[in-house]
Parts: sequence; structure tokens; C-alpha cells
Amino acid sequence: MDKLVNCFYGRPDALTRLFCFPWAGGGSLFYARWGGFFDESVEVCSIRLPGRESRSSEPFTQSMDQIIDEVITVLLPQLQGKSFVFFGHSFGAFTSFATAVRLKEKYGLEPAHLFVSGASAPHAKFLHSSIKKSELNDGEFLKWVTSVGGTPAEILGNKEALQLFLPPLKADVIVFDNFVRSFDKPASPPLSCSLTCFDGTEDIPHDLAAWQELTSGDFNIHKMPGGHFYLKDPKNEKSLVTYISKYLETTERNL
Repeated sequence: MDKLVNCFYGRPDALTRLFCFPWAGGGSLFYARWGGFFDESVEVCSIRLPGRESRSSEPFTQSMDQIIDEVITVLLPQLQGKSFVFFGHSFGAFTSFATAVRLKEKYGLEPAHLFVSGASAPHAKFLHSSIKKSELNDGEFLKWVTSVGGTPAEILGNKEALQLFLPPLKADVIVFDNFVRSFDKPASPPLSCSLTCFDGTEDIPHDLAAWQELTSGDFNIHKMPGGHFYLKDPKNEKSLVTYISKYLETTERNL
């Protein structure tokens, strides 16, 4: 559990667990801090994938199935008998969604809510037709990373730092490219939980509406000022936590 999950604020008696899935190349520290922003009724668990932080010596995952298998194997005992929700930004939107679908299909479990951020639905047409980012040469890949924003200038301008930063990012982008190109729109929604999309107003256009086709539950879109990493802005981060908290309070009253 401790290898996969980073939980700064352990709350075994919490009514709800919020599991946060990292963006491509990301670690667990950003979300682990969120535990201090929620009250005692919520335990925040941040997913730590292989090849980064305390798992830096482990090989990167090669497929979405690998990620899903590890997450479910470790978390399944924690998900039974207690309400849980998922949050994922960018690459994390896809890993959280894919994990939620597998949980429902195989175990009949489902998050009370799925929060996805900064990402089109996996069956969005332009995702299938766009150039694979994982096939860009090093120069083009770095140019794309710079254009997305969110990466500190001290990393982008430091060759040694880039050698540590780029490998996990590229590994996750490969998983992403293969996942979206093999994902077809299902005949019926695979989920029944409510789903909220968050996005930055200045980010590239995302097909957020298509997420509604993946659940039969309530659906909402909520945009905040900023680009792809709008959630790193302290004001937006506070707004995100407030939004999620209010939703969880409503869910807990109905338990």
C-alpha cells in the first residue's frame, strides 16, 4: 500500500477516500498535500506510479493494463465497504477512468464520483487522428512539453534535470498514445457514477462533452482560468478542493 499510495494525512475513520491519479511524468507529492485542505471526513490518497520518487529504481509501466492491475490489486481491500472517489488530471484522467471501468466490470465497484481534468474523452476523434507524441524526436518532444506549460524553467533549462524529468513523462505518453488509439466508444456507458470535467479556459480545446457518453450518471463541466496546468495556481487549487469538498459533503449526507 505505501509503495503505491502516498498519504500525508492518514484518516482511517474518514467517511470517504479521494484517490488522485498523476499527470504524465508526475509524482504523488502535489496531491498528497491535499489531505491538509480537507476535513477529517476525507482521506486523500495520491497514487505513485513506478519509476518515480521512492519507486525510481522500478521500470516504468508499459501499458494501461499494467497500471490498472497494480492499482486494483493494492487498493481493492480499501475500496470495499467505504465510499471512494477518483480525481485525475490529464494522463491521470485516463488512468482513473480506466481503473473505474475495470472495477465496475470485474468487481461491481464504482467510485461515487469521477473527477477528470484537462483531458478529452478517450474516444474523442482528434485523439485518434493526431500525431503520436511518443513518436516525436527529442527536440520536437521538448518543444511540445514547453508549449503545454507547467514545467519549471529551471528544469527546462538544465540538461541534467531534463534527463531525470523526461523518461517518466515519455513512458506515460507511450501508455497514453496506445490507450486512446485502442479505445472505442462503447455501445452503452460503462459507468453509472456522476462525472465532473474540469479544464483551464486557456488550454487547448478538449472534447469535454464526449465524457458524458461514458456514464449514465449526472454530468457537469467546470472551467477555471489558466492553461493546461491551471490547477497549480493556488486560487484554482483552492477552488478545486472547495468544489470537491461540497460534493463529498452532499454524498456523505446521503450515506
